[in-house]
Amino acid sequence: MRHVFLMLKEPRPGRVKTRLGREIGQVPAAWWFRHQAARVIRRLDDPRWRLVLAVAPDREGLQSRVWPAHLPRVPQGPGDLGARMGRLIRAAPPGPVVIVGADIPALDRRHIARAFRRLGRADAVFGPAEDGGFWLVGLKRTAAPPATLFRDVRWSTPQALADSVASLPGLRIAFADRLRDVDEAADLSA
Repeated sequence: MRHVFLMLKEPRPGRVKTRLGREIGQVPAAWWFRHQAARVIRRLDDPRWRLVLAVAPDREGLQSRVWPAHLPRVPQGPGDLGARMGRLIRAAPPGPVVIVGADIPALDRRHIARAFRRLGRADAVFGPAEDGGFWLVGLKRTAAPPATLFRDVRWSTPQALADSVASLPGLRIAFADRLRDVDEAADLSA
């Protein structure tokens, strides 16, 4: 069974999209994220895979009424982005797994389906973002992920994708479509 984990934070002003909030205001940034996440959830809820909401903060996200009740939820847990994604990958049931964020306006089912197809010929797949990071990571999971997964990644820098790829030595890496995530006000207009 294929799994898609959608990483979500509770859309509270000052707790979500804070870089964007510094430019447009924390309330508009939280409003944007809440509505953007709802669009992505509708687009990615598909019978070809199991969509799971990876929520933060853990307790508040698990009890939230903001997100659809019919979708399973798991807590992201503590740590940096790499620790949280690594934990999701390691705890997922057997089979291919993909992790995406909810702040990618163009993201839809076609992108996820193509990423899973690329995992047919590779061990891992990344969806490059315009800023040097990535909007998607996936692993085939025929074996345990390497212990080096996401080790020494410089998060929120133009090196995040290259560092993440380097954390998977010896694995066959494929790349999905290049998409833009929203971190700053300029990303909204793009």
